[in-house]
Formats: sequence, structure tokens, C-alpha cells
Amino acid sequence: MESFRDPDHVAGLFPEEAALVAGAVDKRRREFATVRACARTALGRLGVAPAPILPGQRGAPQWPAGVIGSMTHCEGYRAAAVARAADVLTVGVDAEVHAPLPNDGVRGLITRPEEHGPLARLAAARPGVHWDRLLFSAKESVYKAWFPLTTMWLDFQDAVLDLAADASGTEGTFRARILDPAPLRAATGGRLSGFEGRWAVRDGLVVTAISVPR
Repeated sequence: MESFRDPDHVAGLFPEEAALVAGAVDKRRREFATVRACARTALGRLGVAPAPILPGQRGAPQWPAGVIGSMTHCEGYRAAAVARAADVLTVGVDAEVHAPLPNDGVRGLITRPEEHGPLARLAAARPGVHWDRLLFSAKESVYKAWFPLTTMWLDFQDAVLDLAADASGTEGTFRARILDPAPLRAATGGRLSGFEGRWAVRDGLVVTAISVPR
């Protein structure tokens, strides 16, 4: 479920949620409420009754029993994806404004040396995509898929991503190789050592997503 705007007034929060943003600026309170409204709409489509969605360890959303999910928000966009835990192992979604990263310092923090050459080639072949921002978003989705399985931190430098574009040039796939996959392997009975996902550039946004079926 997604939304491209916030309501004029904050509404629909459970008391426990409202308490978390009581002292926040209005913009923060409204985006907090909208992304939870998206999540509750998505949960409703699964037949799950509305419930508070509170941040847990490292801020990860605490979903109702039997549900997994992911939320994201950026300027002009809010979204949530949920699924039954019996059907999907993990999910991670992220959205960013489609613009270059602000400077080389930020780019250096999120990219590994082995990613520089591929990024430069992609930028030369398809200059309409801000590949550094796409890489940032994809690594955010990787972390969101990783953390519920392992409950461990994963830094931008802990994964190497391989990005690819479809024929349209505005969407494609990515693969994430985790440099120390032992926690992920342990959490999944040896099934996973990395992730695969999809990306799209549209409406001034770059959106990335990972979903791993059971």
C-alpha cells in the first residue's frame, strides 16, 4: 500500500503510537501516521485487525503475530508491504527521492571499491538513473530484509551489490552478496547467503524491494 501525500491533520494513531511522536514536528507526525495507515490498510487486506505498529529493536516495526512487513517513507511518498509469515520469510522495501547523493563523502560511506567500476559503467550506459542513490536504496532494503532474520546490524560496507537494468532502463534487478553470511545462513538453515530484489524509477522516486518466499 502506498500514499503520495499526508492528510492535513494527524489522525488514526493508537495512543501508544501517538505518544511516540507527541513532541515531534508536524511533518514528522503526519508522515509517521500516513505510513502506519498504509500498513494497516495492507494488513486489513490480509484480514488482520488494526493494531499499534511500534518500533522495536533498532527501530524495526513490530508486526502483529503471524505477519512480516516493511515500511518506508521519503519526501512525497509513504509505503508499506506486509505478508503472512507462513508464506514469506522476509521482506524489505525502501524509497528515496530520485536524485544524486549529496556528495562524494556520502558516496564513499555507502559504496565498496568493487562497486565503483560497475556503477560508473551503468551511469555511462543509462545516465537517466542516479545509480548511487539506487545503490543506497537497495542496501536499505537489504538491511530491512536482513535484520528481522538475524537481529544484527549490517553496515553499508558489509554487502556488495550487483545492479542490472531491464530493457526499459527504468527498472531492473539487484543481487546482494553479504560479506559475512554466517548469521544469515544460521537464521535460514543454510538457505540464504544474500538477497535478490527489484528496483524501479518512477514519479521522481527510486523504489527497491526484496521478498523471500517460504
